[in-house]
Amino acid sequence: MNFLYPGFLFALISVAIPVIIHLFNFRKFKKVYFSNVQLLKEVEQQNSSKEKLKNLLILLSRILAITFLVLAFAQPYIPDHHQKTTVANNIISVYIDNSYSMEAINKDGSLLDEAKRRAKELVKGFGINDRFQLLTNDFEGKHQRLLNQEAFLEALDDVKISAATRNLQQLLNRQGNILTGAENKYSFLISDFQKNISAANKLETRPDIQYSFLKLNANILPNVAVDSVWILSPNHQPGANERLVVQLKNYSEEEAKNIPLKLSINNQQKGLGAVTIPAGKTVKDTLNFSGLAAGWQKGMITIKDFPVTFDDTLSFSFKVDESFPVLSINGSNAGNYIKTLFATDTYYKLTENAESNINYSNFANYGLIVLNGLKNPSTGLAQQLKTYLNGGGTVVLFPDLDADIKAYNPFLSALSLPTIQALTTTPTKVDQIDLQNPIFKTVFEEIPKNLDLPAVTRYYSFSETNTSNKEDIMMLPGRKSFFSKYGIGNGQVYLAASGLNANDGNLARHPVFVPLIYRLALSGGNEIPLYYNLGKDNALVSKKISLGKNQTLKIIADHFEAIPEMRQADGKTLIYIADQIKNAGFYNLKLADSLLAVYGFNNDRTESDLHYLSKAALEQLAGKSNLKIFDTDKDAVKLIAGGNKIGQTLWKLCLILSLIFIAAEILLIRFFNNTKRTI
Repeated sequence: MNFLYPGFLFALISVAIPVIIHLFNFRKFKKVYFSNVQLLKEVEQQNSSKEKLKNLLILLSRILAITFLVLAFAQPYIPDHHQKTTVANNIISVYIDNSYSMEAINKDGSLLDEAKRRAKELVKGFGINDRFQLLTNDFEGKHQRLLNQEAFLEALDDVKISAATRNLQQLLNRQGNILTGAENKYSFLISDFQKNISAANKLETRPDIQYSFLKLNANILPNVAVDSVWILSPNHQPGANERLVVQLKNYSEEEAKNIPLKLSINNQQKGLGAVTIPAGKTVKDTLNFSGLAAGWQKGMITIKDFPVTFDDTLSFSFKVDESFPVLSINGSNAGNYIKTLFATDTYYKLTENAESNINYSNFANYGLIVLNGLKNPSTGLAQQLKTYLNGGGTVVLFPDLDADIKAYNPFLSALSLPTIQALTTTPTKVDQIDLQNPIFKTVFEEIPKNLDLPAVTRYYSFSETNTSNKEDIMMLPGRKSFFSKYGIGNGQVYLAASGLNANDGNLARHPVFVPLIYRLALSGGNEIPLYYNLGKDNALVSKKISLGKNQTLKIIADHFEAIPEMRQADGKTLIYIADQIKNAGFYNLKLADSLLAVYGFNNDRTESDLHYLSKAALEQLAGKSNLKIFDTDKDAVKLIAGGNKIGQTLWKLCLILSLIFIAAEILLIRFFNNTKRTI
């Protein structure tokens, strides 16, 4: 049939229209689809680029962090811009502190071992043609020459702890003695730099020497030291009671509780105690002992204090004399009061000289010289007495009131004593007595309420020009001197305003006279030091020694013997030992088989204070000089072989940069834009 059915056509149209519409939408969808795919690819490419950039930045930060960390451990530095460009050789002086404080320890061992290691590093940084000086506190002659590198390292191994100590200026001056010539000159000081090493507010340096201080750091340690000892009486009798004062010092920041204290004499225990010392304070303790026989005594004070022990023992010596020699120089009307007084005690051995027949040569042998009623004392006698007083002697002067005042005054002036103004003949009485003076302090168990004092018939009035060295012991009304002490040289003169004759008063017959003169004698005498310090005291004191032909003195101890130099001075003999004695202990002075003296030597207590100069304090000492300070715990200390000096260290900067790049890596990972993919 050639027709179309209308319903079929409508149906066909109804079906065709949605198909056409679908086809149209499909083409549109396809276009949109492929457009979205292209966009997604572009987004993925963009995210990939950002991810790559992020990873590159993280990698770079990590590489830089590791690089700067490695450099920090390598301790780089910039050489000093003042370094010399000359090809001249170098001379280098290296000081190694070998004092007792260098026994202290830190994380690397003892400070002395660290000092040696630092010195080896420094020396190996120079050339094979350079020359080196090794200097220690001992100032030995062998250290005053230049060595090659190999000889220096061998000598360095032999450095040991020593009792000697030096201050910074002494060390720089000693180095300056050898750092001369046209070579490049370097000075290195390796030390813990205790505070006692500084002896001035500003160091003197030379512009042609490059100075470097290498400061070592020790762990802080507590320390208590036996600081000093002294005996209250300079004279010692057999069997007499003795009082020894011990001074202990706590150098720590904390209280030292119940420190055990022991006294021994000739290896026999004589006293025990326990002392508590506040932080940073000094405490004194008095020990009583007796029962000593005549002769030289070797005493030791010992405490127990760890870990610093070199200052826990102090050795001292003194002599107990069988007798005490007294010289009385008498005028024609002196009387027998002095002779009668000393005849009652066998310990005192009295020698009498007439005013007209004085033996000047033996003055130094007497512990006390009494000038009793001299009529016309000469200036020559005054000069001999002046020498005796400079040696620490004691003189008592009772004048003759009938003497010519014009003849007396030159004698008094020569002794630096007040001159006589006038003779007063008005009777009076002593109205003041100093019972707290050492002369009377132990005489009375209790002070009497109505103490009877000496009466005076006549007396001298003195013209005082200088009272700074004067002590009034007894005084007359109106604060006039009656019996006074004057310090002259290293000794003392006791000057009375009245004589001992009955016409002058009743002093010689008064009860106060006997204890007065005895106490003067016991407080007099040529006192010899109880002990000496190693490295500082090189002149020993002895009573006057006279040598015969071909005779020599010897200083002897265990495994030690030396011949000292001897000199006479102020009625004493000085024994010079230079730096021969190195170890603490007792040393005997002998003439043939005769024992003349015993000396106790101790380590210097300046090393006991374990406080140190800071880097800032050392820089203040250096001022604007060509002196550099390096703290070995904080600063890199290296040398390039040749003429380069220590320069600006960079390890701190490297460490800081390493930390910055580590932080940058963390921030990149945590906060960098990380876009999520979308489909």
